Amino acid sequence: MAQTPQAPIGSGFHAKSSAMEVIQGIDLSGKSAIVTGGYSGIGLETVRALSVAGADIVVPARRPSAARSALSDLGGEIKVLEMDLADLASVNNFAQDYLATGKPLHLLINNAGIMTCPETRIGPGWESQFGVNHLGHFALTNALLPALRKAAAARVIALSSTAHIRGDVLWDDPHFHSTPYDKWRAYSQSKSANALFARHADALWKSEGIRAFSVHPGGIFTPLQRHLTTEEMAAMGWMNPDGSIPPEIQLLFKTPEQGASTTVWAATSPQLNGMGGVYCENADIAQAAGPDSARWEHVREWVCDEAKAARLWEMSEKMLADA
Repeated sequence: MAQTPQAPIGSGFHAKSSAMEVIQGIDLSGKSAIVTGGYSGIGLETVRALSVAGADIVVPARRPSAARSALSDLGGEIKVLEMDLADLASVNNFAQDYLATGKPLHLLINNAGIMTCPETRIGPGWESQFGVNHLGHFALTNALLPALRKAAAARVIALSSTAHIRGDVLWDDPHFHSTPYDKWRAYSQSKSANALFARHADALWKSEGIRAFSVHPGGIFTPLQRHLTTEEMAAMGWMNPDGSIPPEIQLLFKTPEQGASTTVWAATSPQLNGMGGVYCENADIAQAAGPDSARWEHVREWVCDEAKAARLWEMSEKMLADA
């Protein structure tokens, strides 16, 4: 199969399209989906759209009671099961419980994540953002591979971010053992890792009908920013010192429902049949960045590099084996 070009296909959607607009006319009856982090922010809106289309959805949650409360007003088949991405035993237990049902898995949406948190270690000393955002999802996806194969045609969606623009994976020290910890650098490498993961997952599994995409949802105010102070967000121009949102940011940022649109499009659109491995934004395949690209748009070359994607995969397998 030919590699999908990293270039827009003219989907007909745009930056402010909503998840409900994207899902219109798509029937997911009889399809099974797992959405990590599916009870907050754009994850909740992703679940809402998939539910409206008829999907049977499982939401893994570190706090199942909070998840059930957040999802209580949604109809359809939505089940909440306990899982903590920071705990490999928990991830494996969740995956084995799902496999034991014998159900295929048509959509795996690796949406959960943490951002710019204080330096924290998980598992065998992993830096937490790389550990949760990338390695937890890497372990989950590989554990669920038999169910993805059973679906015959499945899609895996990895939530990346425009933050990947801040830098590549720290190949020699991804867990900041010798490098001074920088919360933004840690977040950016985890988002680059998410995109590289989708690229190599697609290369490995497309012959089996499993396609993978990474997505940038856009700038959205959600609980993801809980570790950022008003002063920090003001310094970045996201808000004024008094906490109000500048008009230009209101125009640039999206609502959670708009932020879920690219995830939902990548997961369900027939426009992407036969494609995979690419980074998407604004409910279309993203443009490869050039000299005129703004800092919040398009995709940088290091997450489109198949050699780096294969290197990350091998490195991640070794980390899991050594854990």
